[in-house]
Amino acid sequence: MTPVITRGHLDTTALLAAGEERLDWRFKAIPSSLWGLPLATAADARPCLFTGGFLGPVVVLEAEPLEHNLRTMAAWCAERGVALAPHGKTTMAPQLFAKQFDNGAWGITAANAAQLRVYRAFGVSRVLLANQLVDPAALRWLAGELDDDPEFEFCCWVDSVRGVELMTAALAGARRQVDVLVELGPREARRGRTGVRDEETAMAVARAAAASPALRLTGVGGYEGALEKDTTERALAHIESYVDTLRETTILLAEAGLFSDETPVIVSAGGSAYFDKVARGLTVDWPSSLDGLTVLPVLRSGAYLTHDDGRYREVSPLGAYPRVSGPPLRSALRAWAQVTSIPTNDLALLTMGKRDVSFDDGLPEPQSHRDPAGTVRPLEGHTVGKLNDQHTYLTLPPGSPLAVGDWVGFGLSHPCTVFDKWPVIPVVGEDRHTVVDFVRTYF
Repeated sequence: MTPVITRGHLDTTALLAAGEERLDWRFKAIPSSLWGLPLATAADARPCLFTGGFLGPVVVLEAEPLEHNLRTMAAWCAERGVALAPHGKTTMAPQLFAKQFDNGAWGITAANAAQLRVYRAFGVSRVLLANQLVDPAALRWLAGELDDDPEFEFCCWVDSVRGVELMTAALAGARRQVDVLVELGPREARRGRTGVRDEETAMAVARAAAASPALRLTGVGGYEGALEKDTTERALAHIESYVDTLRETTILLAEAGLFSDETPVIVSAGGSAYFDKVARGLTVDWPSSLDGLTVLPVLRSGAYLTHDDGRYREVSPLGAYPRVSGPPLRSALRAWAQVTSIPTNDLALLTMGKRDVSFDDGLPEPQSHRDPAGTVRPLEGHTVGKLNDQHTYLTLPPGSPLAVGDWVGFGLSHPCTVFDKWPVIPVVGEDRHTVVDFVRTYF
C-alpha cells in the first residue's frame, strides 16, 4: 500500500515565547546596541554585519540558500514518495525545525534524550530517536510525555533483547506503548556503529519487542553514513548492499507476522551523503508477502539544510558532483573573521578558531575578501593551515591583497559541529551583509 505522508508540526506558541528572549552579553558577536531587544524583533533595524557593531568572528546563515535547500529537499523527497525526518542535532534550532515542517517534513530525528526534551519543550509532534533508549529516568519521562499528549508520536531503536527487557521494566505502568524499530548494523562486525549484525539476532530482538507489553514493533532502521566516507564505485556498492539488507530484514520480520497493520511499517536510514541510494532501495516494489502492510520509507538527512563547502559538497547526491537530477544544494553557512596580524609575507593570523568553527572534517575554506572600503571580492590562492582555539593560520600567496583589519569570509565543512558553538546566529539577506533575522540554538 502507498503510504500517506503527513507533515509534523511544533507549538507555535512556544516558538513565539522563545522569540521574546532578550539579547545580551551571553551571545557572542551580537552588537551591544541590540542588547535588551527581543530575539524576534532585534533584526528589524536591519543592521550591517560589518558596520553595525558585530564582533568578529561571526558565523552567519544566508537566507536565500537556506530557503533554496528547504524547497529542493522537500521536492526531491515528494517526487520519490519518501518521508523526511531531518536530524535536528545538526542545528538544534526550533525556528529551523518550523521551516522544515512548513516544507513538508514528516518529523524530526533526535540522537538522545536531552535533545528529545528540547524538541518536546517546543511541542515537536513526531520524533524518531535514532538510537537506543534504555535509561530508566529518560524512559519514565518519555512515558509521561506520551501519556499527556495523545498526538505525540515517538519511536526509537532497539538492538538487543537486554535493551528490550530494560525498556519493558522502566515503562511498567505506562498507558501507551513505545514504538520501536529493530536497528540493523553492518554485517561486518567492526564496521559501522550500533545495530544487530545478523538475521538471527534481528529476529530474536524483534520477537522480544513484539512480545513486550510496553513496546510496539513498528519497523527497521539503520545508518549507512558510518560505513563509507567517499563516493567511489566500491563505496556506493557497499551502501547499496547495506540498504538491500535493511530491506531484506524488514521483509523477514514482516513474513514472521511481527508487525501490526494498525500502523505503517517504518523503514529508516539516510544521512546526508547517500540518501539517493537509500531512497532508491527503499521505494522499489515491496513483495506481495507484505500485503496488508503499508511501508513508510523515512530519510533522516539533516545537513542538507545548510549544505556546506566541504564534506557534503563533495559527497552529497545534490552536491558538486551530483548523482541524481535536481537543483544542487547550496552552502548557507558562512564565517567572517578579521586579519589581526601578518607576521611574515606568507602568513596571516585571524581571530577565529576551534571555539568558533568546525575543524573535525575539513578546515575552513577562504572564499571572500572585504577591504576597508567595503568592497567584497573572491579570494583565491589562500589556504588555512591550521586552527588553534582562537586563531586561524592563513597561508598567503605572493601578492596577497590582505591587510591587517580586513575581513575574510570562509566556507565551512560539516555543519553539525558549527551550530553548537553559536547560541544565536545572525541570518543575512541576499546582499550577504544585512542582518534580517536571528536563529537561537539549544545545545
